[in-house]
Amino acid sequence: MTHTPGNGRAEQAARIAAKPWYRQLYVQVLVAIVIGILLGWRWPDLATDMEPIGTTFITAMKMLIGPIVFLTIIGGIAGVADLKKVGRTGIKALAYFQAGTIVALLTGLVAINIFRLGDGVHADPSTLQTSGDASQYVETGEHQHWWEFLTSIVPNSFFGPFVEGKILQVIFLAVVFGIAIKMVGKTGEPITAAVGRLTEVVFKVLSFVMKAAPLGAFGAMSYAIGKFGLSTLTSLGSLIALFYVTSALFVVVVLGGVLALYVRLNIFQLFRYFKEEFWLILGTSTAEPALPGLMRKLQFMGTERSTVGLVVPTGYSFNLDGAAIYLSLATLYIAQATDTSLSLGQQLGLLAVMLLTSKGAAGVAGGGFIALTATLSTVGSVPAAGIMLIFGIDKFMSECRALVNFFGNAVATLVVARWENGLDLERARVVLAGKAGEPPLTTEADVEAESESEKAGVGLETHRPAVAPPAAQTAEMAP
Repeated sequence: MTHTPGNGRAEQAARIAAKPWYRQLYVQVLVAIVIGILLGWRWPDLATDMEPIGTTFITAMKMLIGPIVFLTIIGGIAGVADLKKVGRTGIKALAYFQAGTIVALLTGLVAINIFRLGDGVHADPSTLQTSGDASQYVETGEHQHWWEFLTSIVPNSFFGPFVEGKILQVIFLAVVFGIAIKMVGKTGEPITAAVGRLTEVVFKVLSFVMKAAPLGAFGAMSYAIGKFGLSTLTSLGSLIALFYVTSALFVVVVLGGVLALYVRLNIFQLFRYFKEEFWLILGTSTAEPALPGLMRKLQFMGTERSTVGLVVPTGYSFNLDGAAIYLSLATLYIAQATDTSLSLGQQLGLLAVMLLTSKGAAGVAGGGFIALTATLSTVGSVPAAGIMLIFGIDKFMSECRALVNFFGNAVATLVVARWENGLDLERARVVLAGKAGEPPLTTEADVEAESESEKAGVGLETHRPAVAPPAAQTAEMAP
């Protein structure tokens, strides 16, 4: 597929000056993270009081995720010429998700079997008592069934999924409505146009919220360090280090290999492209605030809107590579630490269970622990109370889980788009090489508005691209 620049848009965008480094969002978030760590280290009592700042920002972002996912999927489906392509894209995405999850689970399994960090701990399961949040996670996990993520896709009401933040149900509603709008023909065209306009408004609200990202990262990091302390990092530092190194190797070798061999793109350029999202996730310990940015930047790269709208939100529930590595690593560590002997066949059986339980607690508070407990309760051979051995360091592993999940979904979307001939590879290379400027925070319509403001001498905050997005993408994004 070939894209051509919009008339005059490149010249207009080229007149927009780049931000100085200290006004770049990722630099501000990075500084906020450092300040948060220092505050948590030196004044832990004060740092724990910063929790509302971080949680308020995350809540504000979650408020927008449901509407963004709903509107983007509807707009993507209603804009495709052939509904069969939507079905093919969904099937290919699910197939890739399962393959990626299996590889991630095996990666964690191999790592913990090589280094066997749990040997020598000799923890007695009968003396391990769950309390506080851990007790709630264990209770939830023990009642979690592998098939619940399938039966809970259909919501009880239309607005319930948006209120409760259940993204799978939002995806279900969006797909149904998108198909219906497409099938009613001309009757649905005004609705499609309205969806485009409403999407632009929601993304403008998102740009407002994102200005508070440094505050959110500061509050979340201050609380984490002040609450759990840097000493927690040293007590089980070897397990944390193994998880981070294993995850890094998975992203660079496995995901980077797939991206290079099949999509013909460079994983390190992808890291640089998503640097703002990287620091945002590191500061807030969750990948959800980065979801809108991921969708926006993938479209700017030349990925079809319908593919982005379908694959990214679904991947946030079904493609959790970081959680998969954590599950296999933590399960085998607990087994080793409690002197529970597991044969190779039993370990492979655990993987089969984790392939299902890893999907069940996506987007739920304490989701990693709930999935871990559900796995241990289902198998029964490893004591569920053993999660107390790693509960203290889970907070410091959540950042890594979220980062791997994020980049796993970025690569998955590019792979599926390439598979479906829905990726402008030439444009993607230009964007990743840094020759296309930064993607707009809302839509291309704002570039014209900002250009006019530049002429009038009014400085705006948003950094716009140096070249225009593809014409086809502009047509999809414009109201």
